[in-house]
Amino acid sequence: MNLSQDIVLQYITHVSGERDEIAGAEGALNGGCRWIQLRMKEASDEQFCIIGEKLGALCREYGATFILDDRAHLVKRLKADGVHLGKNDMPLEEARELLGPDMIIGATANTVEEALNAVYRKADYVGVGPFRYTTTKKNLSAILGVEGLRNMMKQVREVSDIPVVGIGGIKTADIAEIMLTGVSGIALSGEILNADDPVETTKRIIEILHNV
Repeated sequence: MNLSQDIVLQYITHVSGERDEIAGAEGALNGGCRWIQLRMKEASDEQFCIIGEKLGALCREYGATFILDDRAHLVKRLKADGVHLGKNDMPLEEARELLGPDMIIGATANTVEEALNAVYRKADYVGVGPFRYTTTKKNLSAILGVEGLRNMMKQVREVSDIPVVGIGGIKTADIAEIMLTGVSGIALSGEILNADDPVETTKRIIEILHNV
């Protein structure tokens, strides 16, 4: 599965002020983002599905890839394109058995060992981070920074061309340097959600990504 062209920018939902999961994702979609991950760690399955049904319909309207964080058991119900699994979520092999060969399964990695493990377990893409400190995730792993990403990409590329996405506290000013490490793209939440104009911010980010 070749996701490289689609995965340049992934927006991960979050809530801030008056902007909720739908409002944030809509801003990103209007700005040109075509990869949305629904992340609601503290929500019940019922709450998750209420938002997921609306967000899934919105993604289909825009022709965007729709990924669920963690909840593999809801992928088919919400007509999502796949799932992103954290280190403490369902094992990748179990998710693959549940979802079948055609669904996207992403995996989180904080170390080279974890990234290579995701490759060997046949993840479709790997989210690596955190790039820097972020308030959107509890129990944060060790910060990677540019050098950490560069080292990880060097070792991953020795064995695989799997898409790799940088994540965690990334700012617009960081993007060019991050992309030069060899990653396939980036994942953002607060940088878009908290922008004065999420649509224009997304457009500017995509322009940077395509001009590195």
